[in-house]
Amino acid sequence: MMRTAMAGLALAATLSAPVLAKDVVDVADLVEKQGPAVVNISTTKLVKRSPDGLPFTMPDEDEMQDFFRRFFPPGGPGGPGGPMQEIPARGAGSGFIVSSDGYILTNAHVVKNADEVVVKLIDKRKFIAKVVGADTRTDVAVLKIPAGNLPTVKLGDPIKLRVGEAVAAIGSPFGFENSVTAGIVSAKGRSLPSENYVPYIQTDVPINPGNSGGPLFNMKGEVVGINSQIYSRSGGYQGVSFAIPIDVAMEVVGQLKAGGKVSRGWLGVVIQEVTADLAESFGLDRPRGALVAQVQADSPAAKAGLQPADVILEFNGKPVENSGDLPRMVGMAKPGTQTPATVWRKGKSMQLNVVLGELPTETAQGESESKSFSRGGLALSELNAEQKRALELTYGLRVEEATGDAARAGIRPGDIILAVNNTRVSTVDAFRKAIAAVPVGRSAAILVRRGEGSLYIPLKISGE
Repeated sequence: MMRTAMAGLALAATLSAPVLAKDVVDVADLVEKQGPAVVNISTTKLVKRSPDGLPFTMPDEDEMQDFFRRFFPPGGPGGPGGPMQEIPARGAGSGFIVSSDGYILTNAHVVKNADEVVVKLIDKRKFIAKVVGADTRTDVAVLKIPAGNLPTVKLGDPIKLRVGEAVAAIGSPFGFENSVTAGIVSAKGRSLPSENYVPYIQTDVPINPGNSGGPLFNMKGEVVGINSQIYSRSGGYQGVSFAIPIDVAMEVVGQLKAGGKVSRGWLGVVIQEVTADLAESFGLDRPRGALVAQVQADSPAAKAGLQPADVILEFNGKPVENSGDLPRMVGMAKPGTQTPATVWRKGKSMQLNVVLGELPTETAQGESESKSFSRGGLALSELNAEQKRALELTYGLRVEEATGDAARAGIRPGDIILAVNNTRVSTVDAFRKAIAAVPVGRSAAILVRRGEGSLYIPLKISGE
């Protein structure tokens, strides 16, 4: 009787034990084989320090000056009356080698605006890296180090990932190099606010500052994503992490290596989600597609005949299940190509052909072109076509940085300058000419767009 019971228990244990595929590896084996291709990245950016020894300009109010001097005594280098100084600001992240001749992938935000990027290998060798290109829309950057015969990772297929599948990350959280964490895939195809071009892989793998840019592995030892960001109320890991699918990243990498920038298709529509109520009112069988709320004038969509209230059900032969699918599909399509779209209009399905335009590109570091300062202490950039569409403006300049007179006046980075003394400005040169005509000690009336409203700010020119 006891023998029969023991046999039954053994059989039950056999049936309940997970059956592992032959190509599934142990996490320790994964780390041993793939770990040498994971790198630590450290960055240095030089920032200006004010004459008061502070990384900002002192306010005019006496009480506030007393407060800052109490807690930031000006006795050290860069004290009152001293020249502006540059001090190093340091950052850190992770990356991984994708080719033996020194190409490395990481996040664009890891190397953004860096004056120096240093890559450290697992064997302690260090190299100054060149930023080949960076794309802020997908948060992918390509680095190149002067080395050869390097270990490389094996790339996998994120499409084959299953929710609940085990995954692992290697990186440098808080500077602790070559740290390994593991978890499961929590969801696929996640859309995040302000992130329209990446169908994120959501995991519960512990990711913290310093992990950014590191690889996410499946249990076959293949890279399926680039760890990019976390969702947190505290600033630290709280069980929700996001990774960029490696297939999306590699599409970007090819363009960055070829030309240092990414070209994306542009359709020219404002879309919204199709709810159950909207699907019923439009006569759709179920909620799906992207509802066109607005068609921009003279856009590829307008030229193709798209109209408000159309529901785009398919694009380039692929179904559009959610509205968030469409920007990714359009963005990954080649500008200038004729692309078919299936549209639901007035209870019927119809086919349209769209010749896509090109979405305005960003510079390699994801910033506007120049940060040279004008008189008055403003670094300005001209609005590109995408920004003008988003702001519904045809002119204006974006404030990249405000120092001196501008900072004292209350002008902030992100403000849009519309006019100087009631004269519209749409180029940096126009602003410089207008502000050059203002005498020292006098003020210019600067019309600023801030958020949803506009206000006039008097910019007094001190002659500094």
